Amino acid sequence: MEPSDNKHVWNKVNGWEEELLFLKSIIDKTELTETIKWGGPVYVYNKKNVIGIGGFKDYFTIWFFNGVFLKDEKKNLINAQEDVTKSLRQWRFTSKDQVNEKEVLEYIYEAIENEKQGKIIKPSKKEAIVSELLNIEKAKNPALAEAFQKFSPYKQYEFLEYIESAKQEKTKITRIEKVIPMILGNIGLNDKYR
Repeated sequence: MEPSDNKHVWNKVNGWEEELLFLKSIIDKTELTETIKWGGPVYVYNKKNVIGIGGFKDYFTIWFFNGVFLKDEKKNLINAQEDVTKSLRQWRFTSKDQVNEKEVLEYIYEAIENEKQGKIIKPSKKEAIVSELLNIEKAKNPALAEAFQKFSPYKQYEFLEYIESAKQEKTKITRIEKVIPMILGNIGLNDKYR
């Protein structure tokens, strides 16, 4: 029996151990500090998330938390969820040979520079709340993303507010774990009180 706390966490490595260690060795050349968030390595500058790495079933990836600001002249980055994720961008690889160290470092240095300049997307009124944690969950689980889209904007807002009003990261994670089954079951956050 697997310990129960593993069920919602995607397998961070998924057989890409060597490739992810290679990415780490590249990232270690920068001034970023490695932390573990959401069960995977996230690299921060000045306590701000800059990049994360992880392995999925079919690819391993670096994601750039504010990737939207990268020039991306080589068109390496993808938005895992158009219309949903405003700033997060992913660079996916399916083999170690695809990782060009010089190129990866260029992107990372640019991302750090953007962080130093404080480039972030200011939420417009309509999208007052963005939950990067929930976005990561949705990127990993298309069924969840789809189920979430079915809710009215008001109900989506209630979920986001519930998650993001938590002060601490670990509380946010607990709340996300609580709402995922509700979202998948098409149950609004406050339906039982309505």
